[in-house]
Amino acid sequence: RVHVFLRRMSAKRPLSGIRVLELSQFIAGGWTGALLAYWGADVIKVEPPGLGDGIRKWRKLDETGTSLWWYSIARNKKSLAVDLRQDEGRDIIRQLVAKCDVLVENFKPGTLEKWHMSPTTLRESHPSLIVARISGYGQTGPYRSKPGFASVCEAFGGFRYVNGMPGGPPIRPNLSIGDTLAAQNAALGVLLALLSRQKASATGGVGEGQDVDCAIYESVFGLMEACVPEYDRLGEVREPAGTTVTGIVPTGTYPCKDGHWVVIGANGDSLFKRLMVAAGRHDLADDPRLASNEGRVTHQEEVDGAIAAWTSTLASHEVQQILEAGLVSVPVGTIYSVRDMCSDPHYIARGMFEQVHTGPTQEPLKIPAIPPKLTKTPGQTNWAGPRLGEHTKEILAGLLGMSESGLSDLCEKRIIQAE
Repeated sequence: RVHVFLRRMSAKRPLSGIRVLELSQFIAGGWTGALLAYWGADVIKVEPPGLGDGIRKWRKLDETGTSLWWYSIARNKKSLAVDLRQDEGRDIIRQLVAKCDVLVENFKPGTLEKWHMSPTTLRESHPSLIVARISGYGQTGPYRSKPGFASVCEAFGGFRYVNGMPGGPPIRPNLSIGDTLAAQNAALGVLLALLSRQKASATGGVGEGQDVDCAIYESVFGLMEACVPEYDRLGEVREPAGTTVTGIVPTGTYPCKDGHWVVIGANGDSLFKRLMVAAGRHDLADDPRLASNEGRVTHQEEVDGAIAAWTSTLASHEVQQILEAGLVSVPVGTIYSVRDMCSDPHYIARGMFEQVHTGPTQEPLKIPAIPPKLTKTPGQTNWAGPRLGEHTKEILAGLLGMSESGLSDLCEKRIIQAE
């Protein structure tokens, strides 16, 4: 296998020297590991022999039968195939934990405890260990044992309730937002725990580890803005608002004559006036009823109707040209598909795409870069998601000192899978 080093390889990354053991399946734990690996952590991805992580077979597959998504979500990781259903497999994991700074897991709460691998047990011999635990409903509470994929947790966390057209059924974006949010929160929690450990060590204390308890529903709940205080004080329940947002006008989605849609955000008083002038509606620009957001909310249907009537006479790029002109300067953007993003010069100039090489012929594949951008210690993709068990021998021999005969014996017993 050729590891393709893409850019800025001389730059030291923030998490260089941190080793992470990722015990996860699917998105939330997998993306947590990807974030940490992108910023320099040495991430060991543990997978079941034979099948590997389920994402390997999700969505569009390449000529080898591997998901194109896998190459992105498992970037920079090393694949260790170990059967956790067997005692010897779990013993290998316990030995590896002792060599790691962080353990990431997204099993159903209680699974590690059943395997006698609870954080408390693991810290008896490794007190500095940080354990990120991702689950649907968290490690405590009456719902802790419920199964919880992101789709269900998006419903429980309130996100699905506020999405949709007024009077219509709840809808979901065609993405697993709950998983991605949970992964970002878990990665943030790991960084905070590492910083806390480092500070304790620097002041002469014991750099103890801690748990990062990340519930998917809580990650979604964190998006709910003013919903809780508005309900608590006023008894108001935020309802679906279609292509707009409740209480802020105008900020909506408007049709263009070329079949595209634009989003316009002119929810400031001066912005609204400039928008109306640009649209040729001086009457509305000077209308005292619409001088403040409160008045525009009251007359939202009239305001949005006027904007839509104007945009529908123009192509999307014409709307942008008019509103982005210097004296107008109203925030506007065409709703992009992935095709639009991949060809846009701003995406390209900002380095939002990276290239890896995959499969037996090392075909180039474009994958998204990961924000944010650090000027001194940027993240980077070094290689695509690995083959199943590609690094099993390297890891077990290098970290645990296993011999070739010992590795062969484990392979024969199907406790590990190795190339």
